[in-house]
Amino acid sequence: MAIVKNLSRTLSQLLQSPGCGCQTSIVPVRCIGVSPRQVNSDASFHSVSFSETDHPRVLITEYKLIVPCAFLFRKRFGKNNVILSDIRKPPDHVFYNGPFIYSDILDYKNLREIVVNNRITWLFHYSALLSAVGEANVPLARAVNITGLHNILDIAAEHSLRLFVPSTIGAFGPTSPRNPTPDLCIQRPRTIYGVSKVHAELMGEYYHYRYGLDFRCLRYPGIISADSQPGGGTTDYAVQIFHDAIKNGKFQCNLRSDTRLPMMYIDDCLKATLDVMEAPAASLSMRTYNISAMSFSPDELVQEVKKHIPELQVTYNVDAVRQAIADSWPMNFDDSNARRDWGWKHDFDLSELVTTMFNILGSDSRVAQIN
Repeated sequence: MAIVKNLSRTLSQLLQSPGCGCQTSIVPVRCIGVSPRQVNSDASFHSVSFSETDHPRVLITEYKLIVPCAFLFRKRFGKNNVILSDIRKPPDHVFYNGPFIYSDILDYKNLREIVVNNRITWLFHYSALLSAVGEANVPLARAVNITGLHNILDIAAEHSLRLFVPSTIGAFGPTSPRNPTPDLCIQRPRTIYGVSKVHAELMGEYYHYRYGLDFRCLRYPGIISADSQPGGGTTDYAVQIFHDAIKNGKFQCNLRSDTRLPMMYIDDCLKATLDVMEAPAASLSMRTYNISAMSFSPDELVQEVKKHIPELQVTYNVDAVRQAIADSWPMNFDDSNARRDWGWKHDFDLSELVTTMFNILGSDSRVAQIN
């Protein structure tokens, strides 16, 4: 027994002391998540290496917000290389247009299986409850926007994914400079949506510097698209006006007529997203950027819409919750860093945006009849 004890003591000393006689440094070991899903950062995974000459394998969470994004990416990277996902059954035009799978961002095991089985290399995380909807259900917004993000971050870091998480004008608050709002300034949002987006920005940056995660983030202004219905956001009036004008020639706005907010047409949004994801890492001086194209008020939008539908009737019924949110948000974004670092440049101004929306939505409607 004495021999066994001596051998055990000697082996223990050898393991604790380097053979070269130098001092050992303690290297922190990252574990992903909490028990029972702890995975060491140096574990061996059968993941696919991604080179600049290969097409990425893309996973997009929540199809409803980004159908145009999927169309663009499939055109760029190949139809079968871009997978849409959601917890809801997709409509036919989504289901039959390319790969679609069930994905619950609150189910870590489900997400991990999807990434591994489909050899994902890029992940676009769009699942979130928006501003007004989030205020109506804070516990659900906290679960989806924060807990879901934690699952995404852990899996992205574990499998060396390039991760994109959008942020928003809602990441700022009433104490932030509003005109213009720079990339770096005080952020004290007063909505759960805004708080969760600041959390996402900071966590993504932390994972980048701590674990080497290739995290990229853009603060979107209000996004205007003809391909999706308004989804409960504070800036959604700027989409609703087109549907209402075409349908019945009447529109009721829930913000004051002089409420100025930064906005962007969907094509510019998608262009910026793809540009920042394809930008060389060395060109990025930060991990979260403002992007902007235009800034307007409801009244300015109404005047532009009336150039197409002169008889449009507009009333204002201000929603106190949405107005308070809008009053705490930037009036104009300073996106000079994005323009300098990776060449961001928008294509659509207000006039082009309105004309394009009516060309898409109004081909068989009131606009066609008027013309």
